[in-house]
Amino acid sequence: MSLPVRTLTKSLHKSPTDMASHPAEKAPVPTQLPTRQSTGASALSDVATSALLEERLRAWKHAVGYLEEYISATEKAQKAHAKEYEKVLKSIQDPLKEGSHFDQSLGGIAGLFENMRVNTESLANSHLETEKNLKGTVLPILERLHKEIKNKSKEISSGVGKAAKEIEKSRNTTQKHIELLGQQSAAAESSGSKVNSHDDPYITQRGIYYRLNKQILEENNNRQDLISVQENFAAFEHHVVEVIQQAMASFVQYVGGQVQRNQNAYTDMLSNVQRIPPDFEWNGFKQREADVLVDPSSAPRSIDGVTFPNQNHKSTQPLLEGTLERKSRNILSSGYSTGYYAITNALYLHGFKDNDNVRKDPEPEISIYLPDAVIGVPNGEKFHVKGKDVSKGFSSKLAGSSELNFKAHTANDAEKWVEVIKMAAGANAARVPYSSGASSPITPTAQKQASFGSIGAAAPAAETKAIDAQQEQGVTTTTPLQITGGVTGEKTVSSPTAVSPSATGAVVGTDKSAAKPPFE
Repeated sequence: MSLPVRTLTKSLHKSPTDMASHPAEKAPVPTQLPTRQSTGASALSDVATSALLEERLRAWKHAVGYLEEYISATEKAQKAHAKEYEKVLKSIQDPLKEGSHFDQSLGGIAGLFENMRVNTESLANSHLETEKNLKGTVLPILERLHKEIKNKSKEISSGVGKAAKEIEKSRNTTQKHIELLGQQSAAAESSGSKVNSHDDPYITQRGIYYRLNKQILEENNNRQDLISVQENFAAFEHHVVEVIQQAMASFVQYVGGQVQRNQNAYTDMLSNVQRIPPDFEWNGFKQREADVLVDPSSAPRSIDGVTFPNQNHKSTQPLLEGTLERKSRNILSSGYSTGYYAITNALYLHGFKDNDNVRKDPEPEISIYLPDAVIGVPNGEKFHVKGKDVSKGFSSKLAGSSELNFKAHTANDAEKWVEVIKMAAGANAARVPYSSGASSPITPTAQKQASFGSIGAAAPAAETKAIDAQQEQGVTTTTPLQITGGVTGEKTVSSPTAVSPSATGAVVGTDKSAAKPPFE
């Protein structure tokens, strides 16, 4: 290495004669003192190289540390996933509610949930197994690599790094002597006085050569060490990359395998539910509950086949029922309207709009209590009844006693209706005869016939007297009323002459409270 010392050596070798021949010569400007940059420029790269290599090792160490943190975090995530899947398993751990509705054999909904439990448990175990593999296999690989990088860094610090520090000391020593030489040279050039031997620039110069030589030897040795370290660095980094690849391969093997097992578990759930026939559960349910479910092949129920208690009790059987025409009570309308009427054992004459018991609840439009009613003599197919309407209809609230004008299909039918109405009305009909307009007045004989069902014309006189005696004594017979066909309606009497007070059980007398329903 060349140093700026030529000017100093020339000034030191001048003879006294030369100096005397030029006494007035101005002293030259001292040369700039050498600096550290000029004496150690070639060695700065050695120190920088050592520091750079150490910094690179720290970079690798941090990179491996990042991988360790990533895999450690993944390991913790796998453990957390295992706990979460245990919670998922608890959500379907209990048997199905109302489980009896599902077929408990495999291949149905109950089997699906059992399959889901097994696969969910395998998912939790898969995450636990992955967590153990990452912690016990992958992380140790990176931990060992981390230690290798730290040892390599220590090796460089104690080897090349220490040598660089020694070289730095040598450079500092050489630099001090170079600076001392500059001072001595300047002093010798500025004054011709005597100098001490140890301050002789010549000796200092030789000392600089000695120290420079030592410094250069150390720098060259360190240079060879750095070259060797650099060459080894390539192999070491090759090893570091291979170990990282090995760790990542193990990581992906365990995590990827776990992902594949998860996919297989979910695929198994899907295939299990897809194998269930759409009608599997319903067919099994129908078979198990056949005694409860409705048999579609059985005939539908009909009201004709329904029976209930007291369905045919005598109090429910009408004395007479059928269709009649009734004149409207509305002064704004005229004419007759057809309705369905029934005389019940409770001694009521009920009038309905029709005989339909299906489409709506049958509520009577009129209800006349016959023992309180007045019955007129029939005029052909027409007859009259006057009484209070006790039904719940709107017209019953407006009117008190109402005169109802009826028209039967035939005169005979009218006679039959009047006969039964009179029997139900009892003695009231005889005591309070009702005359309507142009109708013929009721004679005593007619009154008696009306009171007892018009039986005088057809029955013998002796039989009539016997019946009168029984009624006067308050004796009733138990012979049920025989109602047969003959009047339009579902149940009618066969003939007015065949019906008698004894047959209906009606009580005949003057005491109104003595009149009781025949079924009592």
